[in-house]
Amino acid sequence: MIKHMNEDVKKAITSRRSVRKFLSTEISKDVIEDILTVSARAPSGTNIQPWNVHVLLGESKSKVCKASCDAFYDPKIEKKNERIHYMEDFREPYLARRRKVGWDLYALLNIKKGDYEKTKSFHVQNFNFFNAPVGLIFTIEKDLGWMSWLDYGMFIQNICVAARAYGLDTCPQAAWGQMHKVISPILNIEDGHIIHCGMSLGYEDKNADVNKLKTVREDLNTFTQFHE
Repeated sequence: MIKHMNEDVKKAITSRRSVRKFLSTEISKDVIEDILTVSARAPSGTNIQPWNVHVLLGESKSKVCKASCDAFYDPKIEKKNERIHYMEDFREPYLARRRKVGWDLYALLNIKKGDYEKTKSFHVQNFNFFNAPVGLIFTIEKDLGWMSWLDYGMFIQNICVAARAYGLDTCPQAAWGQMHKVISPILNIEDGHIIHCGMSLGYEDKNADVNKLKTVREDLNTFTQFHE
């Protein structure tokens, strides 16, 4: 007998997507705490639990956003990631997938190839958490190995899925890694820690064109081999 996946679980996973324009509707601290508590059940090798979360609300979020937006436009401020996010030189099949989602997104925003001003105006919205009422900054200790980074990814995925149970949406944001030197003093991030990434959390603005993006996923047979 084939057992079917629980529909609530399936819907939470398949409805998860990156939202890039949020309503300003506030979210209670109890809801945020519940999402993070549930998400902390993520697998963790030898129970290390490498995640550290800075929850930004209200004035604290505004302060971090202003400093980061100012730094984004200031060429004198170094904005560099501590580690390679993806790869130095994109190759196939990754290059084609990256280009596809990039141009699909820019088409929705009416950003033409070579329009650097419009591109920058969109990119800086990362540092306003796309107007979401809650910003999350994730840090990790530098000396933790790659397995801990994988565990961290599962924790972040749990947040994305758990948020759906409350009708909330998210956008994980690698862009925050380049703002480590800018916001570490504001958040008192400990020595030896680096910013892994950030995340916007809130209610989707369903009227925003940018949220009409539908990403393409590869067919099962592309990435799976059954050995019987």
